[in-house]
Amino acid sequence: IVPYPTPYFPLPVLQAAHCQMIRDLSACLLGQNLRVDCRYENKTSNPLTYEFSITKDNRKQVIHSTIRASETNYRNRANVTMHKNLLCLYLQGFTTSDEGVYMCELRATNDYTGNQIKNITVIKDKLEKCAGFSLLIQNTSWLLLLLLSLPLLQAVDFVSL
Repeated sequence: IVPYPTPYFPLPVLQAAHCQMIRDLSACLLGQNLRVDCRYENKTSNPLTYEFSITKDNRKQVIHSTIRASETNYRNRANVTMHKNLLCLYLQGFTTSDEGVYMCELRATNDYTGNQIKNITVIKDKLEKCAGFSLLIQNTSWLLLLLLSLPLLQAVDFVSL
């Protein structure tokens, strides 16, 4: 007896995959400011929403978010930049009162697998200074322009000799 082939119906639930995954969360001091880097892998072109928050004294406070409103004491001090697979939170005037557990939460639109969350404990005395090279990476267009103009600058310098 030859069985009839069963039709193949892929289930949408089984096809759902993580559209983004937080790879690394790190913090450093940039002068008097705190920088928290949230590196992620994005496997979708769907819009990405994020939230940076802090938990201290068993109370969660939103620092900067596209999901919900930020706490008033952080609104004027915090901003976020997004470049490729890196979200950077900058908190101006970082003091010991800003110490706590910082959390980065990512959510992609139509990602049914839930949010990606990672946290890091930030203590001012234990923070390292941000590396200068990573600052250049953030402003890639400036760096690229400089690198592209080097041959031109060398040629002009050669002609003037």
